[in-house]
Amino acid sequence: MKFFVDTAEIDAIAELNDLGMVDGVTTNPSLILKSGRDILEVTKEICDLVDGPVSAEVVATEAEDMIAEGRKLAKIAPNIAVKVPLTWAGLKTCKTLSDEGQMVNVTLCFSTNQAILAAKAGATFISPFIGRLDDINLDGMDLIADIRQVYDNYGFETEILAASIRTVNHVTDSARIGADVITAPPAVIKKLADHPLTDKGLETFLADWAKTGQKIL
Repeated sequence: MKFFVDTAEIDAIAELNDLGMVDGVTTNPSLILKSGRDILEVTKEICDLVDGPVSAEVVATEAEDMIAEGRKLAKIAPNIAVKVPLTWAGLKTCKTLSDEGQMVNVTLCFSTNQAILAAKAGATFISPFIGRLDDINLDGMDLIADIRQVYDNYGFETEILAASIRTVNHVTDSARIGADVITAPPAVIKKLADHPLTDKGLETFLADWAKTGQKIL
């Protein structure tokens, strides 16, 4: 399973990238706002930093304007994946850009039917939002499982990019179900290394080592 980092913070991306934990990056207007940076400038910097796809989102709502924005974003770097919402205008944009050979990430997916439409429109990635479904008392993992089954049934090549990841359990469950990619904030990815028994074991080892009076360096 590939790890995408859901942030526009350069330092956070660089730290994880140095550890080999970054297969791509996803951004959105909210993350750009949080970064306080110009979208074209920060996106170019991210693209130069990582080798994998970097999702940059259009903000127009009509297809003609979405396509124009998508083409402009695509010029930033070869590894741009233009991000479009799962609306009819977004699907039209996806079809146009994917036919031009551009990677497209169709976002804000909340149903299997929407995911089918995105795949038929040529999406490179479909982004089902797990956490937001959980917020309204639906199981986001059920959606991941349903999309996986349907895509496998018909050989759709669109990759399932599990998004709106809130917890480490979301990552585990996505991997178990067979999501191709997860995108998560840096803090969630770093928490994957945490376990209380690891902490307890290390504490014991260090206490015993101190009693030996030895040093390695």
